[in-house]
Amino acid sequence: MEVSSTEVQNNFGAYLKLAQFEDVIVTKNGKKAAVLKRYSEGEKDSAMVAEKAETYDWRNEKMPYEDFLKLTAESENRYEYIDGEVFLLASPSYRHQRIVLEMANVMYNWFKGKECRPLTAPFDVTLTKDEEKNVVQPDLMVICDTDKINEQGRYMGIPTMVVEVLSETTRQNDMLRKLNVYFFGGVKEYWIVSPLRKEIYVYCFDDEDIQEYRVYKGVEKAQSMAFPGLEVPLEQLFALF
Repeated sequence: MEVSSTEVQNNFGAYLKLAQFEDVIVTKNGKKAAVLKRYSEGEKDSAMVAEKAETYDWRNEKMPYEDFLKLTAESENRYEYIDGEVFLLASPSYRHQRIVLEMANVMYNWFKGKECRPLTAPFDVTLTKDEEKNVVQPDLMVICDTDKINEQGRYMGIPTMVVEVLSETTRQNDMLRKLNVYFFGGVKEYWIVSPLRKEIYVYCFDDEDIQEYRVYKGVEKAQSMAFPGLEVPLEQLFALF
C-alpha cells in the first residue's frame, strides 16, 4: 500500500504493525520515497525503515479498531481483526474454494425467493464482543437483516448463520477464537467444515449458550437448525477429495 510521509509520521506505530504483513510505500510530494517493511534476520542492510523481528513481537501487539479501519482502507490484502490483533488472510487452496462453491450453490438454490441472503467472502462482518469491535470474513454467511447495509454498501448487522472451511493456517482461529467471536457476537448458527476429516460441525447458539452441537460425517446430510429444511449432503461436498 502507498501512504504519504505525513500520514506515516502521524501514525508511525500503526504503520509499523501493518508492515509486518505487507510493504508500506512512503510517498513524498506524490513520488515514492521509501519503503517500510518487515526485517528478517540475515537480510543485507539497505535504505529502508525497518525493525528486527526478534525485538518486536507484533503478534502480541494490540491495534485500535480505528487504526485497523484506516490501515486496511487502502490495502488490497484481506485482513481480519480479532481481539485487537490483525490477521492476514492467505490465498485459499483449490480444495477450500471447491467446497465453498459447492456449499454456496446449495444455499443459493435453497434461499432463492426467500427473505434471507447467502453471501461469500470477501465480505466484512463487524461483531461486538465484550464491547470491543471484531472484523471477520466468514467463507459463507446468511444474512436476514439486509436493512443493516449502509449507504457505502457496508454490512453492519449480525449474520444468522456463518460457515468456515478449515485450512492449516486458519484452524486455530476458526475452531477457537472465531467461535468465541460468533458466540458472543450474536450469530445463531456456526458451521465448521473440515476437509481433512470430511466432517461438518454445527453449533447452535442462543441466550449466550450453546443450545446444541452436532457432528455430521460419512453419507449424512448436515442440517441447519436456524433454517429447517436446509441440508448439505457430505458425499456431494467431499466427492472430489
